[in-house]
Amino acid sequence: MSHSTSLARLRPLRWAALPLLAMLGGCDAVVLNPVGDVAVQQRDLVLIATALMLLIIVPVMALTVLFAWRYRKSNTDAEYDPDFDHSTMLELVIWSAPLLIIICLGAVTWTSTHLLDPYRPIERTAPGKPVAPGTKPLEIQVVAMDWKWLFIYPEQGIATINELALPVDRPVEFRLTGTSVMNAFYVPTMAGMIYTMPGMETKLHAVLNREGTFRGFSSHYSGAGFSGMNFPVYSLTANGFDQWVEKVHAAQAGEGKGKGPLTRASFLTLEKPSENVPAMYFNGVQGGLFERVVNRCVAENTPCMSDVMMHDRMAGGGDPHTMKVGEGNPPVNNTGPMHGERTKGALEKSPEEIQTSPHGSQAPLPSDGAQQPGDMKNRRMSFLSIPQTPGHAGAGRG
Repeated sequence: MSHSTSLARLRPLRWAALPLLAMLGGCDAVVLNPVGDVAVQQRDLVLIATALMLLIIVPVMALTVLFAWRYRKSNTDAEYDPDFDHSTMLELVIWSAPLLIIICLGAVTWTSTHLLDPYRPIERTAPGKPVAPGTKPLEIQVVAMDWKWLFIYPEQGIATINELALPVDRPVEFRLTGTSVMNAFYVPTMAGMIYTMPGMETKLHAVLNREGTFRGFSSHYSGAGFSGMNFPVYSLTANGFDQWVEKVHAAQAGEGKGKGPLTRASFLTLEKPSENVPAMYFNGVQGGLFERVVNRCVAENTPCMSDVMMHDRMAGGGDPHTMKVGEGNPPVNNTGPMHGERTKGALEKSPEEIQTSPHGSQAPLPSDGAQQPGDMKNRRMSFLSIPQTPGHAGAGRG
């Protein structure tokens, strides 16, 4: 096949690529064009890492083409050395360049990993704008549900579904949890994603530096309604944010987005699976609701995980907030004395502690003079008086 014939067959493919280029032209590279300082630093980290890696990739690709062209069969002027086997200079270049790049990449990554830790409060709102000492970040409690997002503003006493508003240039502390399967909270223009899990709390610190409307979503597949877990993010001035808060406070139940106050009972109704849920406003929030969501005890008469763990830690019953070690009921299956003394095994008991029970220590059987080592008649053993099923552990014991 001639070279011209090959090119002729490839020409139609040029036009086939145009629709793909048109589709790419409609993409918004929001990760590379963020409006939050945390996301800007993360973007810079991506660019730096990419540039460092290209320092190896680009020369290797260029040299591959150069060597293939220079040492082609038809180039009789190229030097031919069939006995070549080693070059110290070439080995130094091959190994030192990647090593230096890996050291630089590791240093940048290690530093950025600590500076951009999502649990670490941010120290600046923008380059050259440090956070003033004593500045209190805006706290927003986030609950991922099937399949919607709940945002609670404890300072403002409001809550919303699938709508998030933030003031420009104010640090924000997100406290996140979930009610069902794992999700991932992600506003690309503000910060990296952070997972939400039931029974656990995660944190994310971030800031937005420019007004506008942006997009947030779940970046972790979580079931049938996953594609509808999107929400607008409004970046507002301080006055605009206050007006938005007043609008939510003014929303009455049954009027537009208004749903009244968010209580434990309404939360239990809200957390039932639903898809493509429109924005909702709650003009009040029952105290301690988020903590109950984290501790899985929103429903009445449901023990909170924190109380259960405290109960276990204190080794007994009673009020976990007031009890002392040694008070309360013994743990389940503890048949020994109360908490002041450790339960003894059968082989540790003294003769006076031996008691009769279906499974307890018994005195040595009367000896008939047998002296064989290991003879059961010369030993104190734990016997199970309940008949055993043949073939199971313990069968055949006397």
